[in-house]
Amino acid sequence: MGVRIEPLSRHHGRAGFSCGQPDLDDWFRHRAGQDERRNVARVFVAVDDELGIIGFYSLSSFTLAIDDLPPEIARKLPRYDQIPAALIGRLARDLRVRGRGTGPLLLADAVRRVLDAERSLAVYAIVADAKDERAAKFYRGFGFQPFPLRPNRLFLPIATAVEALRKL
Repeated sequence: MGVRIEPLSRHHGRAGFSCGQPDLDDWFRHRAGQDERRNVARVFVAVDDELGIIGFYSLSSFTLAIDDLPPEIARKLPRYDQIPAALIGRLARDLRVRGRGTGPLLLADAVRRVLDAERSLAVYAIVADAKDERAAKFYRGFGFQPFPLRPNRLFLPIATAVEALRKL
């Protein structure tokens, strides 16, 4: 399977994509391009040479309320009201490629892009909004930690992401 990940553009056919989550499919088909044009999110697609789009994720800037972090982490940070972060707002893979490693490939690409941006823009953590418990389990498997009061919103400190990528 020859897969490349690239920014979403008008030439990408999105109609055939289905991840099995109607709201994610709808966002991707009808609103992802609008979010791009309005500078609300950057959307990246995994394109297979034969199957077309097999996955996508979105990235946005984000701020964390320091009080939302676990106390053992928050006490080590400056007492600012907000801490800079990056948000993986949506990440999905097509049902046709379930079990083929597309989700981890998308997540790794998102983390690498955030780390590249982090050289120029301060980012304390990468935040992910999990759609459900299954998605939260996916992120936890890669070291993301849940927020105490919102278990389906998870975060990965940049320092942890850097260390994890060094091991690859």
